Amino acid sequence: MLRVGIIGTGHLGKIHLKLLQSNSRVSISGFFDIDPVQTVQTQKSFQEKSYSSFDELIENSDALIISCPTPFHHQYALQCLKNGKHLFIEKPLAATVKEAEEIATLEKETGLIVQTGHVERFNPAFKAAKPFIKQPMFIEGHRLAQFNPRGTDVSVIHDLMIHDIDIILSVVPSTVKAIHASGVAVVSDSLDIANARIEFENGCVANLTSSRMSMKNMRKARFFQPDAYISVDFLDKKAGILELHEVSGTPDPLSIVIDLGEKGQKLIYMQNPEIKESNAILEEQQEFVSAILDHKPVTINALAGLSAVRIANLIAENIQKTSHLNFTNV
Repeated sequence: MLRVGIIGTGHLGKIHLKLLQSNSRVSISGFFDIDPVQTVQTQKSFQEKSYSSFDELIENSDALIISCPTPFHHQYALQCLKNGKHLFIEKPLAATVKEAEEIATLEKETGLIVQTGHVERFNPAFKAAKPFIKQPMFIEGHRLAQFNPRGTDVSVIHDLMIHDIDIILSVVPSTVKAIHASGVAVVSDSLDIANARIEFENGCVANLTSSRMSMKNMRKARFFQPDAYISVDFLDKKAGILELHEVSGTPDPLSIVIDLGEKGQKLIYMQNPEIKESNAILEEQQEFVSAILDHKPVTINALAGLSAVRIANLIAENIQKTSHLNFTNV
């Protein structure tokens, strides 16, 4: 039985705690939260042991889930790893590249499991669409949210856009060549709206827009590649595939024949892959537990989390340089 503790019992911490309670391979060692009001509320709702000392929680756990605000990820992660504990760290891995590098270095040195919580990789719509994403050359992402004070401890780049940064890094097998970005702080002390154009060495271009000042919620991505277009709606769990095929035999009733002149005829084939209903956070947790108990690799380790933080920080730095503004927290 794996003893798992929770660090931080805000919105995500409570979700993790609830899901852990239904995992037969896990024994919840308890939780730690620096907010006494939050601690009392969590105790009342979940009937789990709370620790007034972070050191005590570490001592009584085999693995820990860090779901506290981002600025605290680094200090808790280092203490856990130095004490031989496996870690699940909610995105972003850390607030700065240097902090993320230190976590990734300890992951390698200790051989412990460190999983970064980029939950959209487990989104059923993305999982259904991913086999079709083979050579994307243009990617467009929109991640818009209504304002919520939760998450404003970091910029919209590290809060929302980083989801899409991780997604594109997982499907584009190339290094980043250039970044052009713009953004603005509207109500918080950090960026609330940002747009980034990310150019890769292989010619792929990704155009990402994120806002936490929208009138509606939207989480969509579109992938364009030779002879195919793939759309993913992360929010409504939908995916669409449009492919061009050579004409041969009787056309499929789901396809449309188009005439391309000298290039001949092509079939436009449209399909909506089956989306298997699932709980992405639950799948993350199960992978984390399995990695420890069954010695299996995790999809998103600390190195992958570091890569996303690197790009997020380059975008934030680019905005600082071009806007000539100093944000208190990019």
